[in-house]
Amino acid sequence: MADRRTLCAELCTDEGEFGELAGAWDRLYRRCGTATPFQAHAWLHSWWLSYGRPGRLRLVLVRDGDELRAVAPLMLVRRPLPCLLPLGQPISDFADVLVDDEDADRASAALAEGLSAAARTALIDFREVRPGAAVERIYERWRGPRRKVADSVCLELPAQPMDELLKRLPGSRAQRVRAKLRKLGDLGIEPRAVGHDEVGPALRTMLDLHRLQWQDRKVTTEHMRPRFSEHLARSVGPMVRSGDAVVTEFRLDGDVMAVDVTLLSRRLAGGYLYGAHPRLRERKADVATMLLNSSAAHVAAGAQQVLSLLRGAEPYKLRWRPDTVVNQRLLLARRRTAPILSAVACDAAARERGKELVRSWRERAAERERGEQGERPAPERGRPRDGRRDEERRERGGDGR
Repeated sequence: MADRRTLCAELCTDEGEFGELAGAWDRLYRRCGTATPFQAHAWLHSWWLSYGRPGRLRLVLVRDGDELRAVAPLMLVRRPLPCLLPLGQPISDFADVLVDDEDADRASAALAEGLSAAARTALIDFREVRPGAAVERIYERWRGPRRKVADSVCLELPAQPMDELLKRLPGSRAQRVRAKLRKLGDLGIEPRAVGHDEVGPALRTMLDLHRLQWQDRKVTTEHMRPRFSEHLARSVGPMVRSGDAVVTEFRLDGDVMAVDVTLLSRRLAGGYLYGAHPRLRERKADVATMLLNSSAAHVAAGAQQVLSLLRGAEPYKLRWRPDTVVNQRLLLARRRTAPILSAVACDAAARERGKELVRSWRERAAERERGEQGERPAPERGRPRDGRRDEERRERGGDGR
């Protein structure tokens, strides 16, 4: 437990120092129960090496001797408006700060003061904040203008083995999933978690398979770029070694037919990215069931409470009757930057209204079409999926039959 000395925040803009913080950062990460894998030092430092821009790093650090008690990993952008944004976006599903659970009140107060000083004439814009995140403590303590608006939809399941997850489903649907699991067993598909020294080749295979499965179709171009593959190679290997990630190969007849990356933290796990050979579908293997079964096996043996399906409300996810969780966007400003906050908040609200109008128009059009064809109206499926990684995630669902 920390003593009662006053904690003060400092601003770090040095990239070399960022790398040297790994040990203290990792210890703080273990002491922050709300942290997601996207706040791990290995993930964020690697992201900076691939995506950061010189002179833009802004780390707000709260120290207690040699230990870190809180960290806000940010970068400065000047266009279209001056903002401090969390590191890791847009390839990270959750943004947050790290706050030591053992000294949360003092650390949060010091971090809030440090963020206010670092902001100067910039807006602080935390996108994709999961409910219950540590940055909510900062939001509560913020003395200047602040706003909270809805961000992406996420779907979550309890961190349970597949047998327990099947109990969430209607009997007929659970039976179909069991049949798919038996099919996977009959095909002889063998999952294997690779060691940290094998991660590099496994990730290259995953990206090759990912490219193959999306050949001649629309795919997220960022996943095809060298900087993304370099980021994965740097970050996932250390995370596998520390227990913050699992890379699983799926073999059929001795050949690697799929590779999946699942990221782990104390309370949350999430399947991040995968690649699967088209031959799996030709053999009638349900890829979505295969991947979820593997992820459920990983978390069932750990302390995680949540198996996150990450951003997006695609239909294949809804089949599992997950809980809907809406990420938040937290906007923090000083009084001099209040007009920027108002402009960003109004823009976000207008975009949300536009999405609602488009969604309403599509639902009415679909109902008219069903009425003309004499079809029964389809049941409501929830909010629309998030735009990022939609196509890849829909691919997880297979043909659903």
